[in-house]
Amino acid sequence: MDISNLREEYTQAGLSRANLLSNPFEQFELWFRQAQQAQLAEPNAMSLATASAQSAPTLRTVLLKCFDDNGFVFFTNYSSNKARDISDNPQVALMFPWVALERQVVIQGRAEKISTAESLRYFTSRPADSQLGAWVSNQSSVITGRKVLEMKLAQMKQKFRDGKIPMPDFWGGYRVVPEKIEFWQGRPSRLHDRFLYSRQDSQWHIDRLAP
Repeated sequence: MDISNLREEYTQAGLSRANLLSNPFEQFELWFRQAQQAQLAEPNAMSLATASAQSAPTLRTVLLKCFDDNGFVFFTNYSSNKARDISDNPQVALMFPWVALERQVVIQGRAEKISTAESLRYFTSRPADSQLGAWVSNQSSVITGRKVLEMKLAQMKQKFRDGKIPMPDFWGGYRVVPEKIEFWQGRPSRLHDRFLYSRQDSQWHIDRLAP
């Protein structure tokens, strides 16, 4: 199938050094709010790239649940493939594909577990079905069919029917502490605007990159 003629011209906006905020987290928050205002589907969906100890890469979509000047937080099963990769090689990358706005944000950094207290705070805010889901799925393991999940869910509902659902000790959050954050804005003729924030000691240095 030849799809080489699929092509869009990016004309919505431009990005200049003069309009960038000096703090990349504030710049990210600005763009994130604009993605929300544009009513993009799940603007917090981000691609997470990891690599194993043998340098085999894996990519999947996860949901951003918190961000501040310390980094970007997502949650997962600590026995999942992504968790095993992070244990072997904590260097990861994130990418927000805000295609409808002709934008993307790429983040490179180090993933580290957040505290149990932070994970518990988020876990208790989740709907009960989501809390149960954390108990049901041995994430990334091979299963014989969906019936296995449905039976396990019924068991968990019965087990915790009389009280609060506790947080599993095999579940929690990771914070990606960024070393580089790139803001990409599509432009005509493929001459896109790209600005890279690089952490240098406690300061952020900004460079324009060729498209």
